Amino acid sequence: EVAELEDEFRSNSDAGRVQDEWGDVFFALVNAARLYGIDPETALENANKKFIRRFSYIEQQAKAQNRRIDALSLDEMERLWAEAKRNEGC
Repeated sequence: EVAELEDEFRSNSDAGRVQDEWGDVFFALVNAARLYGIDPETALENANKKFIRRFSYIEQQAKAQNRRIDALSLDEMERLWAEAKRNEGC
């Protein structure tokens, strides 16, 4: 499925075809999770919560520096993301 998605990107397909291939990749991931005994909905919910925690950390750090988050460079955001990840013990 990933190879088919990459083919659509390489051939500059329209957005609808690319979107269809993304859907196929998601579907394959859900099925693979189930094969490994993972509840895909729970896995996605946990990933969302982790993202929110880490992004909130970035927002808090920006606020502590009296800066707006959109004023942070990508490098600064990545550094803060890594910091948040380390703080979680990941």
